[in-house]
Amino acid sequence: MWHIVVVGLGGFLGAIARYAVSGWVCRVWGSLFPYGTLVVNLIGCFGLGFVLTLTEERFLMHPEWRSFLAIGVFGAFTTFSTFSYETLVLLREGSFLAALTNMGTSVLAGLLAVYLGMIFAKLI
Repeated sequence: MWHIVVVGLGGFLGAIARYAVSGWVCRVWGSLFPYGTLVVNLIGCFGLGFVLTLTEERFLMHPEWRSFLAIGVFGAFTTFSTFSYETLVLLREGSFLAALTNMGTSVLAGLLAVYLGMIFAKLI
């Protein structure tokens, strides 16, 4: 039961962080393109790659703390379900180039962000 509470607390913090970061990005860059979701996904991909690599290869971490961060915080912070919805909305509205840009950038830059997170974790 405690493990569920730990993941839930992480999820609570991750969801709040997602809301704050996405909202800030939208205020700064506007809402014509889903920049908030894109930025959150890239930060989340980098952070998850960093934390998981760091805790697998460099430092031992208690499984509950690992679940708190990986499943709770980053699970609630990243937004691929929102990404999918926003991409479909762009497609329905006929914004095919924006939809393709969103898909390509999110997937390719997300993979790159995970890789960079892993590299940075190995440097510590």
